[in-house]
Amino acid sequence: MPAPSSSAAERDDRFAALVYNPVKVDGADLRSAVIAASHRAGWSSPMLLETTVEDPGQGATRAALDAGASVVLVAGGDGTVRAVSEAIARTGTPLTIIPSGTGNLLARNLQLPLSEPERMIRAAFSGRRRAVDIGFANVKRADGSVEEHAFVVMAGIGLDAAMIRNTRDDWKKSFGWVAYIDGAARSLTTVSPFRVMFQVDDEHILTTRAHSVLWANCGQLPAGIQLLPEAAIDDGLLDVAIFRPRSWWGWLAVWRTVWWQNSVLGRTRTGRRVIAMSRGSKAVKFLQGARMDAAVSSPQPIEFDGDELGEAVGLDGRIEQGGLVVMVPA
Repeated sequence: MPAPSSSAAERDDRFAALVYNPVKVDGADLRSAVIAASHRAGWSSPMLLETTVEDPGQGATRAALDAGASVVLVAGGDGTVRAVSEAIARTGTPLTIIPSGTGNLLARNLQLPLSEPERMIRAAFSGRRRAVDIGFANVKRADGSVEEHAFVVMAGIGLDAAMIRNTRDDWKKSFGWVAYIDGAARSLTTVSPFRVMFQVDDEHILTTRAHSVLWANCGQLPAGIQLLPEAAIDDGLLDVAIFRPRSWWGWLAVWRTVWWQNSVLGRTRTGRRVIAMSRGSKAVKFLQGARMDAAVSSPQPIEFDGDELGEAVGLDGRIEQGGLVVMVPA
């Protein structure tokens, strides 16, 4: 019997790792699908790793990388995707996203199929690699401690974090991303504006009063809403939004900017010309750079890709261009 070729031996040595949130997905069906796809591709049996309360994904991903996984698949909500991305970033090992959560924000911005898990599983073995940006931020706590966390979509301080905290889990299960509207409405009555001092790249330090500040890697939300007009996931730039309405009318101006200008007019060349000729709204300010450092006057709630991470007095965010490799359908 002839010896197997070196290329066949190489294929047999490769294996995938699946990191999944058992609360968000049907673990049995997903495991079976990944095992079957591995065998069809001629790869070895995959590693199958569940997330836990203690380990939302970083530890499982590091275990898969240490074992030599050739690709990591992730299935869960935006928080699970963020945790796995944080661990796999900068390694060159590709990540495959199986959309399984409420928002699926990174998958939306990558224009991945949201309801075809089999297609994304196939992409892990036969898709193409795409290098995209990932954000990192140093979070400064009131006690002086500093932590680094990653974000693949956006990190925020203020109202957006309060909205996440006030969104009901049972509503998310029943109504999906629409549940966040209720969380935002209830947060508006409890969150007060705060003073923020910020600096984009090496420009002058500025200060303003705001309800929320966002550091974004990409800007598309569900329902076709483009939160940040120029955000792109592979441009090497950090997009920033500072929301600073002074009244309920100011919030209407924010909504008009985000929905009408960014999400409707901004989709056409004529619409972009109209935006360029307008004076814009003072209720929301958009900035762009490689990094932004910010300090707030009092501890404020923070969130990273929908994960509540307590309160902070400062956040220094930056973008690492091409720091994350993802598999997309060929």
